[in-house]
Amino acid sequence: MTVKIEGKIVDFEVLSEEKLKQEKKKTRVDNPTDNIIRMTEAVQRPEGFESLEGSTYKIKTPMDDHAMYVTINDIVLNLGTDDETRRPFEIFINSKNMDHFQWIVALTRLMSAVFRKGGDVTFLAEELQAVFDPKGGYFKPGGKFVPSIIADIGGVVEHHLIKIGLIVPDELSEQQQLILKQKRVEAEAAEKKTAADLTAVSTATEDAGYPASATLCNKCHTKAVVVMDNCATCLSCGYSKCG
Repeated sequence: MTVKIEGKIVDFEVLSEEKLKQEKKKTRVDNPTDNIIRMTEAVQRPEGFESLEGSTYKIKTPMDDHAMYVTINDIVLNLGTDDETRRPFEIFINSKNMDHFQWIVALTRLMSAVFRKGGDVTFLAEELQAVFDPKGGYFKPGGKFVPSIIADIGGVVEHHLIKIGLIVPDELSEQQQLILKQKRVEAEAAEKKTAADLTAVSTATEDAGYPASATLCNKCHTKAVVVMDNCATCLSCGYSKCG
């Protein structure tokens, strides 16, 4: 950079390495924001685009009369090239229930900031799903247990990230699916013989089509664990203590 000297030069000094380090240290103290190390380049909204593509998901919990609507808008990077990728850019949550207003605003702003920061944002889904409500969680249709509303939002984020290709889901092989299908048939057959006196179970479990005696799986949080051949096996995700 060119610097114009308007006055006369009357003296000069060559800075030693020690003095140069001191000057740099002083600059860091005076301007701390100039020394922020950014892990990745912040993602900016593309110029000329007033709208972004996204998806809206509905969350209905038994703990609230009003549903929550989660909207995640995406941005497409490297459009038209081999490296074209779609990633989340911002998130909005809307609900008629004003009891959640403050933490919803805080959560959406922080998550949107993380999305725009760039880098690997998939950790958000895992972190949110690990939040437990001290008052207890609830079961969703299909028998899946959700420990909190925050975890439910995390499940929506994970579903969206899988949808746009940022997360690769763990899918069962055809052989595993066949084994689980066979075990389900065997469990249902055994259920008909011995479960005549069983009490009513949750509607969520019945809707999923799992046996009435199924218990909660510690891995996928679905009431789909049955005991077959003295081995507890989940009919939903295939998890088994027997390996």
